[in-house]
Amino acid sequence: MNAPQMLGTGISEGLLLKPVRYQWAMDLYDQAVANTWFPNEIQLGEDLADFKKMTEEEKHAVTFLMSYFNPNELLVNKALAFGVYPYINAPEAHLYLAKQMWEEANHCMSFEYVLETFPIDREQAYGSHVNVPSMAAKEEFQVHYIRRMTEQTLDITTTEGKQDFVRNLVAYNVILEGIWFYSGFMVALSFRQRNLLRNFGSLMDWVIRDESLHLKFGINLILTVLEENEDLQTAEFAEEIRQMILDAVEMEEQYNRDLLPTGILGLNADYVNQYVKYLADRRLEELGFEPHYKVSNPAKWMATANDTLQLVNFFEATNTSYEVNSGAGSR
Repeated sequence: MNAPQMLGTGISEGLLLKPVRYQWAMDLYDQAVANTWFPNEIQLGEDLADFKKMTEEEKHAVTFLMSYFNPNELLVNKALAFGVYPYINAPEAHLYLAKQMWEEANHCMSFEYVLETFPIDREQAYGSHVNVPSMAAKEEFQVHYIRRMTEQTLDITTTEGKQDFVRNLVAYNVILEGIWFYSGFMVALSFRQRNLLRNFGSLMDWVIRDESLHLKFGINLILTVLEENEDLQTAEFAEEIRQMILDAVEMEEQYNRDLLPTGILGLNADYVNQYVKYLADRRLEELGFEPHYKVSNPAKWMATANDTLQLVNFFEATNTSYEVNSGAGSR
């Protein structure tokens, strides 16, 4: 009898948690539960004075980020619900995905909290993900991959079906959450580097802490599926995945030129785009590729957000006072 694999669609399988087969998924679930937080615990109102004295370009950057983050947190949940959860068997992975989906909802509400607190034109902010071509292009890139899952059911027993599963994971966990979101996080946290929007920065810290686990889960899941399915281990499929990431960098470069048309806070689009290329190289390496851009990290102060393991260790060291149920384990 073959050992159970990660991929599968049997309803009656995957109902017994123990013995845990994928300890990395169980560990990430435990960490995610310990990291539980709620946006209203942060007093964003204290940042209002900062926001009101900021330049129009700075306010544009905050609004632009919220315009992108808010709907895309919900888009990630659709990708998980339609493109990941139905096609895996391991109950420990299902537990983690359920917590991740709650976290994406919590992030959406966090960005709603920002929109409600700061004097931002909500209609304009909501409209940007449709009206700004570079933002709409990124969204269409993501929707392209989830459309395959929503318009017809994947046959996960075929090579083509398994490839579509991996493509969706790369599009959402690696590109959206691991590159595009991190690029926005760096811009968001740059305000705090100049002693502005400090509580907003704390809110982003907590979002990043969650996203670091999402990224780590996604990469582990991709590598597990590739390892368990030899038919996916072809040079052609590897090159397709690599090219997806390079194409995503080009799209992010244009988006950042719209985000920072004139530059703010000592930042400009070229600076952010070098950071994007640095991130892309890290993601390529985590997937087993050689780095492509070979650029240095221009934002050394973001070092704790560049490597998932480093970020998790950083928060374990500095934020343990916040963790809930930190002494409990599921092993």
